[in-house]
Amino acid sequence: MYGIVNRAIEDLVKANFGEDKWEAIKERSEVDIDYFISNEPYDDDITYKLAGAISEEMKMSVSDVLHALGEWWILKTAKEKYGGLMEAGGASLSKFLVNLPLFHNRVMLMYPKLTPPEFQVSNVEENSIHVHYFSKRKGLQEFVRGLLSGLGKMYNTPVEIELIQSRDGGSNHEIFRVSW
Repeated sequence: MYGIVNRAIEDLVKANFGEDKWEAIKERSEVDIDYFISNEPYDDDITYKLAGAISEEMKMSVSDVLHALGEWWILKTAKEKYGGLMEAGGASLSKFLVNLPLFHNRVMLMYPKLTPPEFQVSNVEENSIHVHYFSKRKGLQEFVRGLLSGLGKMYNTPVEIELIQSRDGGSNHEIFRVSW
């Protein structure tokens, strides 16, 4: 994953728990990197180690850590770093979600070594949509749930997010039903 993801993890911890807690998490994770360069790729294992260390240090489940990171990504990182791109996604939650499959095409222009997930949408209704999540990376479905929750907050639209299909259940991708 790109350094911007690990920077977001660092920013989330520092903003909510302080510099000392971040140093404890880095030590626990055995990640010996002083500064993550946003546009440089890093081994995915670093991100997983940091999430695991936060889980242990904060006595939270990894799922809760990933969900919180997903929300943080939308509400802080994406808004601050990609404000124009986020705004171009649509004027409402439903429009943004319909346009979501095109989002990473634009991001790949900024990060050419990116291995992004793929999103597809189906069952588009007035108050709900199915978001299909395909990725070579496993274990990030709660991060995606956090992203979807963060989008709801960004658009001031209360959402319910239901996982209706999962790779854990033998499928080749996750499907989330997002209702508002």
